[in-house]
Amino acid sequence: MTISRTRLATAIALTGTLALGTPALAVAAPAGSPARAAARHAAHAIPFTAATVAQQADGGFTLAWTAAPGTRGVTVYAGTDPEDIRRHKPVAEGAGTATVTVTGLAAADRWYFELVPDRGESLVVADRSLHLASAPNFRDAGGYRTADGRWVRTGVVYRSGDLSKLTDQDLAKLRRLGIRTVFDLRTPAEQKAAPDRVPAGATAVDANVLGVADTGAFNVTSPQAAVQAMIDAERTMVSADSAKTAYHSVFDSLVERDDENVLFHCTAGKDRTGWAAAALLTALGVPRGTVEADYLASNTYRAAENAATLAKLPPAYQAVYKPLLDVRPEYLNAGFDEVQQKFGSFDAYLKSGLGLDQRDLRDLRSQLLVG
Repeated sequence: MTISRTRLATAIALTGTLALGTPALAVAAPAGSPARAAARHAAHAIPFTAATVAQQADGGFTLAWTAAPGTRGVTVYAGTDPEDIRRHKPVAEGAGTATVTVTGLAAADRWYFELVPDRGESLVVADRSLHLASAPNFRDAGGYRTADGRWVRTGVVYRSGDLSKLTDQDLAKLRRLGIRTVFDLRTPAEQKAAPDRVPAGATAVDANVLGVADTGAFNVTSPQAAVQAMIDAERTMVSADSAKTAYHSVFDSLVERDDENVLFHCTAGKDRTGWAAAALLTALGVPRGTVEADYLASNTYRAAENAATLAKLPPAYQAVYKPLLDVRPEYLNAGFDEVQQKFGSFDAYLKSGLGLDQRDLRDLRSQLLVG
């Protein structure tokens, strides 16, 4: 079936419409040789292969990590500034692979934890969610490991859905977290229906991915048609000129960010925002499986909101609309398939589609990777 670009826009925006409305031996290498340099890098590289933080309902935190063989112990420090965690008093200690609980920390905008191994570089991690009741899919885009053992910085790039319900306290928190540029990936009609609330002093940037003024009417009649609409929409987010222009502006801002933190969002924070995050993480070298896990996490963060939306609909319509509320592997796969078909490779997409040259990519990785 043929689906118009306006209807694709509606598929992507429908979640927000419903929610806002109703329905061995070593040989020493010579000093200065590449082998010796590589050995020095390996000795000081971040040894962690996995690390997560989850804030609990009682305010405590559960930290889990796995480090490479040879790491015997890890000391944990906590702070409210990821760039300035002072190692005065550890909040936990563990072995090279461990799960620990940290309690007793005072209320703060956000707690960051520095994992300090007995050998190699430390790593700063945090609970990815900001736990905003007004924006449940508001989360950190960082904290992921790349294929070459580096990590995406925590506390620099954020992703979200609708910002119109942010409270004054939320906005103050986001300002203290250093968010100074906010990219709105929505259509003008979405912006008018639910105007952004952005932190004081932040620059709001219109980056209409779909390039249409309104989302129009949407009238799929089966779950299969809804799934196909979402797949087609994902392809549009890769190849449409408006999408390439919008995502270029996001990437360009990150290349030139000058130590200021960036937020990008759409209505649900899962489709246009989901592709922005997937493209960014892929450009940084994060493995495809991790990229997919981050993409699918919107189902978890939005679970209560999606359930409430479906509950407002007649039972006969729930199965039809559920694919529009979900993120699914086949949606993301369609985006990567479109990259391959239209550009030949992801590198070519970055160059020809988003206008990023090798210097831009080096700067992007320098800005956003550690290790």
